[in-house]
Amino acid sequence: MTAAATTARTYDGGLTRRQVVMWRNALFVVFGLSGLGMATWLGRVPAIRDILGASTLEMGLLVTGLSVGSIVGITLSSHVIARLGARRTVLVSLVVAAVGLVVAGLSADLGVGFAGIVLGLAVFGFGNGTCDVAMNVSGAAAERVLGRTVMPLFHAAFSLGTMVGALISAGAERAGVAVSLHVSVLAVVIAAVTVVVTRWMQSEDLGHGAADQLDDAAAPGGWRSRLAVWSTPGTLLIGLIVLGMATAEGSANDWLALAMVDGHGLSNSGGAVVFFVFVTAMTVARVAGSPLLDRFGRVPMLRLSAAAAIVGLLLVIVAPAPWLAVVGVVFWGFGSALGFPVGLSAAADDSRNAAARVSAVATIGYVAFLAMPPIIGFLGEHVGLLNGLYVVLVLIVVAGLASGAAREPGRQARGSSAPQATE
Repeated sequence: MTAAATTARTYDGGLTRRQVVMWRNALFVVFGLSGLGMATWLGRVPAIRDILGASTLEMGLLVTGLSVGSIVGITLSSHVIARLGARRTVLVSLVVAAVGLVVAGLSADLGVGFAGIVLGLAVFGFGNGTCDVAMNVSGAAAERVLGRTVMPLFHAAFSLGTMVGALISAGAERAGVAVSLHVSVLAVVIAAVTVVVTRWMQSEDLGHGAADQLDDAAAPGGWRSRLAVWSTPGTLLIGLIVLGMATAEGSANDWLALAMVDGHGLSNSGGAVVFFVFVTAMTVARVAGSPLLDRFGRVPMLRLSAAAAIVGLLLVIVAPAPWLAVVGVVFWGFGSALGFPVGLSAAADDSRNAAARVSAVATIGYVAFLAMPPIIGFLGEHVGLLNGLYVVLVLIVVAGLASGAAREPGRQARGSSAPQATE
């Protein structure tokens, strides 16, 4: 146990080691539940299309309800966290997300139709988006108290939650389980588990030194100060990192399978398998990335990540053989793994308005998830899907160039025997 970690635990409210570990474990579960909820819905999208008899355009409009709800939730999250605290925000927002899932599922099976599903997805997106910021703010605080990097592990838990949700959805689809029953049962599980595990979470104000806490006391805490973070260069540069890496991840989620089918001649099942390879590579990199971040620091790891994503994406675009493109997918997954969690950790470094900074950075990332799929689709329609991915390549390069903004406070002191003042 490091001196920094010991200092943090004795300083921050006298928490015991067990309390800190329970907090960390609760966040693992919360991140997993968020991923589970998302995959529960996305895994039943084909069934929803069949129920509605919807066109591809109409399904795209349906997903817009989820995206808009997420953006609104993320944008307002810092104000909610300021009033409720991160722990209660996670509790309320995940329960709201569960309600949205139930509304969307019941609307599909009970014949309420398109409008009911859009409403349910908007509520689900609002809850999940708000939770996204709150759990990352709490995760950054737990990371500070622990004195070591754990944020990528939290995001790995989210990835595992999506994998579990996808497997359950596939099983429900194969067994012919009604969408409303499947989604409602999972929503109840998510809400019930959330009520239990959030009791173990601690205040997001922990993990700062005395000087930081004095600064906090003097700093204005109103909505104007939370909005002002959008004008700070550091926040915007970190936002560029998250923008590039969120685009790298989101473009794979939306287009990788289809790009492998249309661009490299794989079958539909082969495209799905390649997407699973990408998700697995991301999960492995997030698990392995935590100790590497502690050893080498954020900036070198972000630059290495950007380089890996660039090499991988180029291979996918120009590889003459499918097997070489699959090698590129592995590099693409490795390179996309750390940017989003590291960017959110960096946004939370400043104890003043940490929630607002995380909210701003997360909003930029979610705008990438919302805006880039149609842009890539438009380009793909005119120049081919693989060539359309060059826009992703440009944004990854920008993220790599901006990576210096994520440098840890006091990073130069690391490796010395003295405890860090910033831990």
